[in-house]
Amino acid sequence: MEILAFGVQADEKPLIEKAFAGHHDVRCLDVFLTEDTAPIAAGYEVISTSVNASLDHRVLQTLAAGGTQMIAQRSTGFNNIDLEVAERLGLTVARVSYYSPYSVAEFAWTLAMAVNRRIVRASNRTRDFDFRLDGLMGRDMRGRTAGVLGTGKIGEAFARIAHGFGMRLLGWDVAENPACAELGMEYVDKDRLLAEADLVSLHVPLLPATHHLIDAAALRSMKDDAILVNSSRGGLVDTEALVTELRAGRFTGVGLDVYEAEAGLFFLDKSLAGVEDDTLARLVTFPNVVVTSHQAYYTLDAVGQIIDTTVQNVLDHLAGRRGENVLVPRLTR
Repeated sequence: MEILAFGVQADEKPLIEKAFAGHHDVRCLDVFLTEDTAPIAAGYEVISTSVNASLDHRVLQTLAAGGTQMIAQRSTGFNNIDLEVAERLGLTVARVSYYSPYSVAEFAWTLAMAVNRRIVRASNRTRDFDFRLDGLMGRDMRGRTAGVLGTGKIGEAFARIAHGFGMRLLGWDVAENPACAELGMEYVDKDRLLAEADLVSLHVPLLPATHHLIDAAALRSMKDDAILVNSSRGGLVDTEALVTELRAGRFTGVGLDVYEAEAGLFFLDKSLAGVEDDTLARLVTFPNVVVTSHQAYYTLDAVGQIIDTTVQNVLDHLAGRRGENVLVPRLTR
């Protein structure tokens, strides 16, 4: 059998091909799964998708009509998939429920320190042989307060790094993580966390209840000199409201690895075509903002785990097994 994989990055392709070797053939495409590309999957029982795939009812109907029975998503998040429609169509849907939390946590800290210490501005200056220090002053993290919204595996890893910096820890989540409590983290309500934190980092999934978790009111409640980092999902932050606060001169820095309207932009080369998204275009002009293209997970370790789990999900499906990563079970016809 040949598996069809959509949205495969150049670095991923040899890893995917090696992982499937000895099991099944795999055809890797660099295009993302959308309504326009869905017909390519006709005749493929199993397809694999990336986090930026569009799996709404139209795409799912096209896949089912073409004979697809299983969708193996190469990510933890699945807010891009209409699970109710998938179940109604009898499609099996699986995800990667776990991969290295350190990849994302370490990258979140990379963003935090990049904006704190003005790394991008400094690097750009030195390329022009401008070695002045004006405007490059940062702050020590030791003794300051880190607010962690979402204290699961990634949030815990982020908190451990913050603890290593010697920071006071505040946490917010629906359930307390004992490992974070052992680090000295104090669990508080969101309003208090935002009001007291010098650094706010987001590590919660995107759900209806967390959409625009950081809205205009939340942004206004934060310290004027706070640092905000989002390496989770773009929809957690109201970007329009964030731009408004940045225009008012607030925040020491903002580091974003995700953007709520990133579909159709991130993972693609738009350098010649230009970007029509006025909000994103305005966002990247602020000198205290660093935007990266959803790369926090993108380490050899994490991607390797994602691919290995995806292969196992496919093998489980073909063997009639329902693993722990299945979101929608195969229906009896």
